[in-house]
Amino acid sequence: MSTTPLQLLSHQRWLWPAGWLLCAGWAAAFPLLSPLGPHRDWGVVAAFGYLLAAALSWHRNGRLLSALVALVASGLLPLAHAVLTGEGQSEVTVIGRAGASLLTHGSPYLASPASVLELTPYLPAMAAFGLPRALLGPHAALGDPRLWCAATFLATAGGTWRVLRRGGRSAPHRTRSQASCALALVASPVVALPLAVSGVDLPMTGLLCLALALASRRQAGGAGLALAVACAIKWTAWPAVPVAVALLAAVAGRRAAWRCAGVAVTVATALIAPWMVLAPGPMLRQVFAFPLGLGEWKTPAASPLPGRLLTQLVPGGWWLALALLLFGGAAVAVSLVRRPPLDAVAAADRLAVGLALAFLLAPAGRFGYLALPAFLAVFTRLLADRTRPPATVGHPSPTAPRPAAALAT
Repeated sequence: MSTTPLQLLSHQRWLWPAGWLLCAGWAAAFPLLSPLGPHRDWGVVAAFGYLLAAALSWHRNGRLLSALVALVASGLLPLAHAVLTGEGQSEVTVIGRAGASLLTHGSPYLASPASVLELTPYLPAMAAFGLPRALLGPHAALGDPRLWCAATFLATAGGTWRVLRRGGRSAPHRTRSQASCALALVASPVVALPLAVSGVDLPMTGLLCLALALASRRQAGGAGLALAVACAIKWTAWPAVPVAVALLAAVAGRRAAWRCAGVAVTVATALIAPWMVLAPGPMLRQVFAFPLGLGEWKTPAASPLPGRLLTQLVPGGWWLALALLLFGGAAVAVSLVRRPPLDAVAAADRLAVGLALAFLLAPAGRFGYLALPAFLAVFTRLLADRTRPPATVGHPSPTAPRPAAALAT
């Protein structure tokens, strides 16, 4: 029998301190290499937090404690410092301004933005995270969008845990090990850095994890609702809809799959359509053209990823990058039809592959975008209870009754 990553982390004592030391080195590199002040400040504080976690994790019973210490010292404390001092990436200002514009003018999209900071490259639901700042005032700590992004992420991550663990048969020591590993992932730089400096991708990330978890448990309506909110926050969440639908079709039947798709499309359309009517031009220019490098303003997302390099160095490279991007998306779509995922782990892996290809081949992107597919694949794998077999339409799980939707197909 092959050794799972969870078993390896449980039995190899040195992996925990080695992992925390790697995180400490990662954080310590930011004060030396990053041109962004908030990143440098985070790195100074987080590096000491990870070193403390490494010291605590040498003892087998100290692993959960080390994860808690890392989360507090390297995630929550830097977040509190950034909120109180007002430091952060430009996304924090953008979300706050979008919320104020929504409250004042009825739209998060300004018709004539004067600078990049007045653009809103997100779908309308993102502005909801800026509403507390608009209501409480620009200097109110509780109005900081990062707090509400973090709260949404932690709530949806906790919901994913509850859904995937429901009805499981894992031993208590395995459950504790899973909790320690999952918390360690949340405390790692993959989450802790954006938690402190921007928070912009965290709500969508948590919602996608929750949607796939609900789909794997045949909860079509809940999965569709989670997908709808994620899709109304950022359009990069849209590839999750066919993945969740394919998963539901495999485990619960076509009726459940259509229900999930219907809820997702209907609710997302209701959240997006009013602004497509009120401000179609500004919305299309800011949400779609700007991130793809086609707008009047130059996007700051300019990491040397393959799509960006093709665009810069090869004649007609923008079209070539777009063609490769579409080909990658088509390949993932074909895989969903020919070999649909049968559980949350397989679905998260398929979505992670699709998103990673999209971020790598997009004409404009950042290395930080790759944290989303990495988190999706690892977090779902750590939480899933694979001691119970996946429930498919043809072979129902012994722990759950066969649904009527499956019988109908």
